[in-house]
Amino acid sequence: MNVSHPSVHPIEAPPLTDGANDLPRVRMKDIHGMPGTPGGLTLRLLQFAFAVAALCVMVSASDFTSVTAFCYLVAAVILQSLWSLSLAMVDIYAILVKRCLRNSRVVGLFAIGDGITSTLTFAAACASAGITVLIGNDLGECSQNHCAQFETATAMAFLSWFTASLSFLMNFWLLASR
Repeated sequence: MNVSHPSVHPIEAPPLTDGANDLPRVRMKDIHGMPGTPGGLTLRLLQFAFAVAALCVMVSASDFTSVTAFCYLVAAVILQSLWSLSLAMVDIYAILVKRCLRNSRVVGLFAIGDGITSTLTFAAACASAGITVLIGNDLGECSQNHCAQFETATAMAFLSWFTASLSFLMNFWLLASR
């Protein structure tokens, strides 16, 4: 009976070095949008500005409290604006003192927070968009309601979600590349 046997072929071990010729490890350079960079600060400030704009426009409509989706949008953009403002302050501090925010725990916290807040903002914007379409197109009651304000607030919430999801993707990429 012929049975095949695996064979092992030895290879040469790499030459030993004294460590003097070893090159230092190269760190990934700062990519715009990552925490502690001017691009990251810009994303945080845009998130904050869009969330505050959505909040101000929605609150200026007198009857937004009668619809649960609009109340949810207000709550979500308040959370988004607080999160973005606090991380913008962390980014400003890191830029001023030239600190690197590459600690895996910090980046993990940023990624989880960005993921949660962007998901909540997206869900609130989608719910508000559905109600706005219902009021404007299906019921045709825009003359009695503040459809333009509802649409503007929903658009600002979508823009806040978009910038928050970019921050989430940057932080998640940084966390996964470790």
